[in-house]
Amino acid sequence: MTEQVVVLGAGYAGAGAIPELENELSDAQVTWISDTDYHLVLHESHRVIRDPSVKDHVTIPVEEIKSPATRFIEGEVTDLDTDDRVVSLADGTAIDYDYVLVALGSSTAYYGIPGLDEHSLTLKSLDDALAIHEAVKTAARDATREEPAQVAIGGAGLSGIQAAGEVAEFRDKHNAPIEISLIEALPEIMPGQDPELQGAVKKRLLDKDVEILTDDPITEADAETIQFDEGEPLAYDVFVWTGGISGRECLENANVEKEHNRIVAESTFRTDDERVFAIGDSAIVDQGETPAPPTAQAAWQAAELVGENIARASEGRPLKTWTYEDKGTLISIGDEAVAHGIKPIPINTFGWVGAETLKKAVAARWIADVSSPKRAKRAWKHL
Repeated sequence: MTEQVVVLGAGYAGAGAIPELENELSDAQVTWISDTDYHLVLHESHRVIRDPSVKDHVTIPVEEIKSPATRFIEGEVTDLDTDDRVVSLADGTAIDYDYVLVALGSSTAYYGIPGLDEHSLTLKSLDDALAIHEAVKTAARDATREEPAQVAIGGAGLSGIQAAGEVAEFRDKHNAPIEISLIEALPEIMPGQDPELQGAVKKRLLDKDVEILTDDPITEADAETIQFDEGEPLAYDVFVWTGGISGRECLENANVEKEHNRIVAESTFRTDDERVFAIGDSAIVDQGETPAPPTAQAAWQAAELVGENIARASEGRPLKTWTYEDKGTLISIGDEAVAHGIKPIPINTFGWVGAETLKKAVAARWIADVSSPKRAKRAWKHL
């Protein structure tokens, strides 16, 4: 009987794993399930905040990624029953599996802060980026030079910083009356990163007239105001929250080990259920002292091996161990970018054209790998 291998999610992990599974599993039926019929190049989705037309260049139809033999189902996963090996969808469809790869990405974590969920926008999807664009555009239209629109962005990690940069570019392009605040509970932006990188990014944010508020956690939010632990309340017109990640609700009942609803996986991507594998943001993948980071880079690397390991599992062969390799950081602040720790480049941190070109090249390479060089070429100027 043909084995059924099901992949959940069309992010970097899922989209990257599909071609690998197709190459490794000659006798299995691969079924790919996602709530969108496209893959979103998420680390470039912030560009849509400035210009919605960019969406056509940061989304890739699944039909360009998978082979005709792979079955695709567009639907929202609502449950993973690991006992009966069934994936349930919102429309009532039930999909049986022999092996399942969970690559659903993450949801936004609100840390129990009152009002945060109800009153903030997020940046996890194409629809999120489009909603931020519309909210900023509307707020700017109703503002004046005397009373500019207030855009607050909570969380000064990668997503928050890149969102702030795009709002700044929108403001400058349209000569719009907008003031931007970037909020971080910890003492520095990009917490835990090299101080040299933090400083380079901070300089560019300040050059773009982004106010940086650090070392003061948000304690509450309502429809108009953000409250802080110590500082004065901040009135806002648009509030974007990028402050943390959590697992997807549909995994709550899955009978596998989880932390904050993210599935715990070994360095082979196998979980404590031998039929369940997990990679990407939906997983906490063992890498010794600290797990693999929830980044596009890590998901991309993991996707290159997980297909082979699922094939090995189905054949009863030993699984290969994955070791994450940090290839450096690339972050855009509007049209500028900062690169840090890029091997083998001898300069530790740099910006300007070199960093901008390198960031474009990484995104273009990903698009070319999962789709085609032609699509990557068309997307280049929009990245």
